[in-house]
Amino acid sequence: MNIIEVHGVSKQYSSHKALDNVSLEIPAGSVYGLLGPNGAGKTTLIRIINHITAPDSGQVLFDGHPLVAEDVVNIGYLPEERGLYKKMKVGDQALFFAKLKGLKTREAETQLRAWFEKFGISDWWNKKVEELSKGMAQKVQFIVTVLHRPKLLIFDEPFSGFDPINAELLKNEILQLRDEGATVIFSTHNMESVEALCDNFTLINRSRNILSGNVAEIRREMGKNHYRLSFQGDADKLIQTLGPSIRNYNMSAPEQTESGIIYNSEFTLNPDVTMHDFIQAANDTVEIVTFDRALPSMNEIFIRTVENYNNPAPFASAISNQ
Repeated sequence: MNIIEVHGVSKQYSSHKALDNVSLEIPAGSVYGLLGPNGAGKTTLIRIINHITAPDSGQVLFDGHPLVAEDVVNIGYLPEERGLYKKMKVGDQALFFAKLKGLKTREAETQLRAWFEKFGISDWWNKKVEELSKGMAQKVQFIVTVLHRPKLLIFDEPFSGFDPINAELLKNEILQLRDEGATVIFSTHNMESVEALCDNFTLINRSRNILSGNVAEIRREMGKNHYRLSFQGDADKLIQTLGPSIRNYNMSAPEQTESGIIYNSEFTLNPDVTMHDFIQAANDTVEIVTFDRALPSMNEIFIRTVENYNNPAPFASAISNQ
């Protein structure tokens, strides 16, 4: 079942088209990456899902029904631009936001103090927000975003400003929330986080959805016929032997090891060449040390897809001539 379905949504601001006939489906209980360059339309889509603004055309379904204002209580939103009242005490402000989400004072304070303890910020309860570091303030906002256990959580660049230890803490909490039944929309430019957290994703560029799918499946599809090979032997002879089978290749400088010189290489095979054919030809020519599929990173997929969409002919030519 999908918790969010976006059907043909468009949004125009004066002369700028922020979204152009965008459709996507977000499965319940998943972490969903919402990706795209700056100005692509991601924030506009998030604002529509949050019922902050309305689409000019198209429809958004929430949990199987048309999105209405009352659904906002089941959504937690952590925007990229953080907003806390600097002169208020941290605990008072957290309680204020919790009660806005419908929690009773005693229940809210009990839960908040438990979260503050978990995040190591209990000593800051009675201090003013302006005394917090950026990372501490983000922890407070994360807590008040998730406290009421909404069905849908939307995080816009949640790791910005965090050191690796606290980023890992936050990542584990996001995955725990997913495991407890929440659905997470995760908007970021950090593609390593997408690989670590996201089940599925949509890439928006120039106001349109240009790529959607499962992270693992898209990586496999875009890495088809692409392999990494480490070997010992005559590199030139290997290239000569494989010549008719390969579309392009990349060979690193030879590496001196205790067992001898090793070459690390990547090959993209022609469509009619099987992995078995490739291994057999390589094995007859050099000594294979390691061999595996070379799955593209999400960063590579992001760049390749956006560049191909923006400049299809030049990019296709560059790929074919590699």
